[in-house]
Amino acid sequence: MPKTCFILNPTAGPNRRRDTPALIAQHFGALEADYVVSLTERAGHAVELAAAAAAQGYEVVVAVGGDGTVNEVGRGLLGTNAALGIVPQGSGNGLARHLKVPLDLAAALRRLAKPDFSRMDVGRINGHPFFCTAGLGFDAHVSQHFAQAGTRGLSTYVKVTLREYRRFRAVPVRIEMNGQELLETSCYVLAFANASQYGNNAYIAPLADLRDGLLDVCLIDDLPVWRALKVSIGLAMGNLPQSKAAEYFHTAQARVVAPEPLGFHVDGDYMGHATEFDVELLPLALAVAV
Repeated sequence: MPKTCFILNPTAGPNRRRDTPALIAQHFGALEADYVVSLTERAGHAVELAAAAAAQGYEVVVAVGGDGTVNEVGRGLLGTNAALGIVPQGSGNGLARHLKVPLDLAAALRRLAKPDFSRMDVGRINGHPFFCTAGLGFDAHVSQHFAQAGTRGLSTYVKVTLREYRRFRAVPVRIEMNGQELLETSCYVLAFANASQYGNNAYIAPLADLRDGLLDVCLIDDLPVWRALKVSIGLAMGNLPQSKAAEYFHTAQARVVAPEPLGFHVDGDYMGHATEFDVELLPLALAVAV
């Protein structure tokens, strides 16, 4: 078994009262595995813990938490030989679902006892790495207000989405892809997908491939009610490209310029506003253990 470090976010997800370290000990202790459990204490702490674990020779560093925890651990492992593992404990679990990691804690731990190793692409927007999705516009706007809502979970996300839908307006942007293609359009949502979904099986780019060297770009220029219904159904059914409610492109590099500040998110976490965005893909930049 690989030498394994578990990085646990004790505030992630709906099962905060569960004694996850005890369950890890139950599974890995019985196997006499070489493992350690570290708990995060603040935002950004998982980045430091992951980098330290890789430097100490841990072969697998496991994010035990949601997509934010996965992002932090992944960032800490970039440029190292350690592989990212995931025990999904969040609300959305987008990358875990794409990688078909079991959502059940015990099943995820059993899988990690005998992992398969591979590599995956990594995206970057304005210097911020992302492993699942990044985006501009409405999804970032919702992420900002979701973070301020005080509660987590799918029901809160839906409430925030419906409330902010009445307030948000599309912003004009210029988009350059692969240094050539120039597109002037309105932007309600501009999503850069390395993996297929936001989380909770909401498939923004169902054909996205973590190992193809390309980002799937989803553009929704406006979202009147009739299109919002088509987009919602397409996200749930995994057939948004076939619905014609969004445009799709493939690129390894993009630049976006807006006349006014536009919010953006990285793996579901709101990062701020900007008027210029540089997006790139780093091919097979991260090892994963699944």
